[in-house]
Amino acid sequence: MSETAKAPRDPRIVAAIVASALFMQNLDSSVVATALPAMAADLGRDPVHLSVAITSYLVALCVFIPVSGWVADRFGPRRVFMLAIVVFTGASALVGLSQGLGTLVAARVLQGLGGAMMVPVGRLLLLRRVRKEELLTAMTWLTMPALLGPVFGPPVGGLLTDMVSWRAVFWINIPVGAIGLLLVWRFIPELEPQDPGPLDGRGLTLWGLSLALLVSGLETVGRPIVPQGVTFAMLGLGAAVTLAAIRHSRRATRPAVDLGLLSIPTFGMPMLSGTLFRIGAGALPFLLPLTLQLVFGLSASASGLVTFATALGALVMKPLIRPVLRRFGFRTVLVANTVLAAAGVAVCALFTPSWPPIAIFLVLAAGGLSRSLQFTSMATMAFADVPTNKLAAATAMTGTLQQFSVALGVVLGSLTLSAGMAWHGTESPGLAEFQMGFVLAGLVILSMLPGALRLAPDAGARVSGHKALPPA
Repeated sequence: MSETAKAPRDPRIVAAIVASALFMQNLDSSVVATALPAMAADLGRDPVHLSVAITSYLVALCVFIPVSGWVADRFGPRRVFMLAIVVFTGASALVGLSQGLGTLVAARVLQGLGGAMMVPVGRLLLLRRVRKEELLTAMTWLTMPALLGPVFGPPVGGLLTDMVSWRAVFWINIPVGAIGLLLVWRFIPELEPQDPGPLDGRGLTLWGLSLALLVSGLETVGRPIVPQGVTFAMLGLGAAVTLAAIRHSRRATRPAVDLGLLSIPTFGMPMLSGTLFRIGAGALPFLLPLTLQLVFGLSASASGLVTFATALGALVMKPLIRPVLRRFGFRTVLVANTVLAAAGVAVCALFTPSWPPIAIFLVLAAGGLSRSLQFTSMATMAFADVPTNKLAAATAMTGTLQQFSVALGVVLGSLTLSAGMAWHGTESPGLAEFQMGFVLAGLVILSMLPGALRLAPDAGARVSGHKALPPA
């Protein structure tokens, strides 16, 4: 154990400290979407095409997250977590100094490397310190402070963009990262390194390459970024490499991505069906700021003050999640809330410039309630039945699929806008294109319903505390 760090008695303290990393990552994500039009204008790029600034970061996350569990076991999660915070914070400073799209993307990739180690390893630090009965409380505390990122991100990002520069929105990560690093050094002791076995280099290469090819191919479909032949080649090769990665993972003794975890029902459902939810929900933070700025004519700061309603609603929901899950259980909550969450995204298609901002604010806040409940429920249930010796692999897979689905959410939004522009023969997206995006995102969320329905009535009961009624 570190001579400096002292183990806190309450796991909520560890959760709150680890949440500083989530706060920084979520702050960064919400700020980028708000600042995107200003970034595009400064760099001489189209706002829709500059979504590569978001997806390049997310691709880097997907590529490097699978190795995070092995690295944490090999070198110790606390040491890796602290180094990841340093890399993420330094890369944020480099993003703010970028003078062109190439340097911007390179800095975002480095940021993704830091984020890939930062969030999954931080989650692992928490999961190895709590009992199953404490998991819901710990995960609630972990995600609640992290929601402050999206709460403050849009308004702060908008104000900084309008009053200073889009570059300043990345530099705010520097003090946040410094505070988080200090708290981890002072209060969280190191866990004993474990023997993760030999590194599955072949598996990591296959999975990283497949995810990078698929996201890059989808990002460029129908857009003059690269020749369309290159796009379809990336998609085809990505699909082939994915099949090879799956085959390797099933045969390897200690695979980098342990697909056997998906056979655990309470883990497999949020990983597979939950990915559909995250794709649909991930399109909203991309589409909404662009709608308010490009179609409604709001400034970046005004747009941020409206869109932060989503995170505010999510923050309000957090204290209610435990009693709701205790009363109804994971299955009932996920089934009913899937419908509500889908409606909360699709209803954004009804927004027009004539809507009062306060009305949009209230609708977004209501949608934030349901999405918060869904995200926390799935995140908690995923670890309800995972054995302790599989936690590193589970956190790596969770992080990979979460970030891959967020990347696909951005791709879904940008691809829908590009398809709508091609259909209507316009050079910039209008209200109709954004309406298509919101409706399609809602339908993608709704498609997770069959997976939720297949859950057992008592799924994750040890964590939720829900006692299902005996069969009649």
